[in-house]
Amino acid sequence: MNFITILGFVAAFFTTFALLPQGIRAIKTKHTKDLSLPMILMMEIGIILWLIYGLIINDLPLVFANGIGAIFATINLVMKLRYG
Repeated sequence: MNFITILGFVAAFFTTFALLPQGIRAIKTKHTKDLSLPMILMMEIGIILWLIYGLIINDLPLVFANGIGAIFATINLVMKLRYG
């Protein structure tokens, strides 16, 4: 693995897992009033498009980050729709 790929994985880790604390908090507190539905929807669409792009160009860091990110964004979206 070269430096650029490692850099991609490190960046992917931080941007992907940035969504996790909010999802955990929403699950624990069942409070999502302060979350913006348009922001969550835009994030979800963007992540899915990045995932598709990563698959097309066969870029493992993009696929990894956005595959997991899509799960976390979906959790946030479901929690917002359920408790928002």
